[in-house]
Amino acid sequence: MNGSHKRVRRQIIVASTFVLIVIVLGTAGYMVVEGWSITDAFYMVVLSVSTTGFQEVHPLSEAGQLLTVFIIILGLSSIAYLGGRAAQFFVESYLFRRRRMDLRLRRMRDHYIVCGFGRMGRHIAADLDRAGRRFVVIERQEEKADALSDLGYLYVIGDATSDEILTKAGIEEAKGLITVVSSDAENVFTALSARTLNPAVFVVSRALTDESESKLLKAGANRVIKPYEAVGRRMAQLLIRPGVVEFMDMVGHGSGRDIAMEEITVLSTSPLVGKTLRDSPIRQDLNIIIVALHRAGGEFIYNPASTVPIEDQDKLIAVGQTESLHKLASLCTGSRK
Repeated sequence: MNGSHKRVRRQIIVASTFVLIVIVLGTAGYMVVEGWSITDAFYMVVLSVSTTGFQEVHPLSEAGQLLTVFIIILGLSSIAYLGGRAAQFFVESYLFRRRRMDLRLRRMRDHYIVCGFGRMGRHIAADLDRAGRRFVVIERQEEKADALSDLGYLYVIGDATSDEILTKAGIEEAKGLITVVSSDAENVFTALSARTLNPAVFVVSRALTDESESKLLKAGANRVIKPYEAVGRRMAQLLIRPGVVEFMDMVGHGSGRDIAMEEITVLSTSPLVGKTLRDSPIRQDLNIIIVALHRAGGEFIYNPASTVPIEDQDKLIAVGQTESLHKLASLCTGSRK
């Protein structure tokens, strides 16, 4: 919270205290000057401060009339001041949150962008959040901003097909983009714009129709998902191979168990570079299974032999306990965490 925000907050506290003092002293004043009960005196003060215009509780003496004038002047002044400071506080709160979010957006690197926060977009964002990945949501509908804020997601309100909005979401520094907006045409334009602004970004897009798949691939999408086809295949697999599906769900989503599957990139600073899988601590010390190895040149090695050397920029598809996978990630980057 910045200095201006704190100052306005203090002013609100002072104004609220002053309103309370006016009410207390006004109530005591009527009790002393007019000899009224505390209930009648308090009621008269509320009528005076709020200027509702109801008739006096009892006929006022000259002193009581003067007291009423002072209560109205002081009460209205303090309430007007309090209202102004409260409005300022809420406006500055919004602007402060917006500036803080813009600053975080400018600092984003190697993050993901989710275009569309509908039913599918919500699940995608939740999975990314659960996996601890940095991401930004682009959503056209302003009314979804509150839901995004409540979830703690970084977001940009606007049209995902716009170069300006994509740039604001950090497309030039993004690692990947998922587009699940309302129509295939918008998905095509979003994929094309993203590919133009960042040729290296990995783009995944949803296709609602078979005809749109080829268009999305031509527009720059690396992968195209057809929801009905994917769901149909999954339902069939649940009937044919329920155990396999359960295992994949467990390693893919955690499912509350301490086992997961990760894709980890080996950097040049890693002590694993140049070692074979047999000579590395991956299997013996960390008890991690390397399911596949994806070379930087495109070669994909399934179930690599123990004599296969680990090279710079290799992607290791690994299965193991979460803590062990974190240790492997540190080894792959050369970090000492």
